[in-house]
Amino acid sequence: MTCAVGRAACPRARVEGRWATVSPSLVPEAAVHIEPFLVEQWMNAHETTATWNIAETCVDSLTLDELLALSGDADGVVRRLRETWLGYGDIVGSPRLRAAIAALYGEGITPDHVLTANGAIGANFLALYALVEPGTTVVTVQPTYQQLFSVPASLGAEVRELRLREEDGYLPDPDAIRALTDERTDLIVLNNPNNPTGALIDEPLLREIVEVARERDAWLFCDEVYRMLEHEPGTTAPSVADLYEKGVSSGSMSKSYSLAGLRTGWVAGPREVIERCLDVRDYTTISGGVLDDALAAVALENKDRVLHRSLEIVRGNLAVVDAWIAREPRLRYIRPRAGTIALVRYDYDLPSVEFCQGLFDFNGAFVMPGAAFGEEHAFRLGYACARDVLEGGLAAVSAYLRTLEG
Repeated sequence: MTCAVGRAACPRARVEGRWATVSPSLVPEAAVHIEPFLVEQWMNAHETTATWNIAETCVDSLTLDELLALSGDADGVVRRLRETWLGYGDIVGSPRLRAAIAALYGEGITPDHVLTANGAIGANFLALYALVEPGTTVVTVQPTYQQLFSVPASLGAEVRELRLREEDGYLPDPDAIRALTDERTDLIVLNNPNNPTGALIDEPLLREIVEVARERDAWLFCDEVYRMLEHEPGTTAPSVADLYEKGVSSGSMSKSYSLAGLRTGWVAGPREVIERCLDVRDYTTISGGVLDDALAAVALENKDRVLHRSLEIVRGNLAVVDAWIAREPRLRYIRPRAGTIALVRYDYDLPSVEFCQGLFDFNGAFVMPGAAFGEEHAFRLGYACARDVLEGGLAAVSAYLRTLEG
């Protein structure tokens, strides 16, 4: 087997359940370049000083006290945390946490099909680094989270992008995906629910895309960090890891479960991929934090309560955004079907970076420029924050719009 990690192929031998790698001196050097991460750079520059942060993508974060209350066993959880040995934890994630993650999937995903990581950003990197071969083609949707196409490009793949269209509800056309594939296509990348649009690929359309991947014998990787936040009851989309023998999923405690501070994500998929990811992970992570692991397990073991809170927030707040959009004739959006974010388009002759920086300078309201997603005259709005922050932020955006209208 070759080392599918975006560099020259490196022969490896299986030794006592681990891989023995050839000497680095035998592996040809390759220059690596990765594009600046526009979304994260904008967040880093503005989020700590914003007056109205309505760019945030996580459901309003839980406090530790709130998580303990949702557990129904606050005293027991605290006692076990106080008894926790603060050494390295389980390398792949504790059996308890991996069992709780596996329970989010169908019966084909067991704890052995799960590997924990440093948030979804770590999980995505592991999966892409493990699945991308230099010289192959990778098909990905746009707009989406930049990591999902910049990492494959940096690893030597030819990235072919399918631009999702407003008139299609930002849903991918399987035939258009098929047209972008060729005999070198090893990987198709999705993001469901979509960042930044909140579009949701339902099961029938997902199955069509699975068939495209199967025709090419390609891996299908899907960033599913907003999964479980569907706005219409009963519309939860399945994971690609449940639909396809070569389907790989990433998830996180950050978005749906309101626990970004735990920095806990995961990859779920075939054992072959988990082993590849573990090979890569050895270079970046020894283990996750044992307290993070324990608290993530508590949240997932009580996921119904946690998700009930999250869904109340996103569904209630989206109604506030609907009413606001209706009052602003020069704004429009395709109403999100899932997640915490929306792509709002505006009818002002102003590039999105200038628009968003002008807004921030005017009154401290903070949204994400559409340019970070290749979408001009638009901004990404996060609506899963505390209700008072959302209402104040939307009012601040309206005040700024009035200045643009003279």
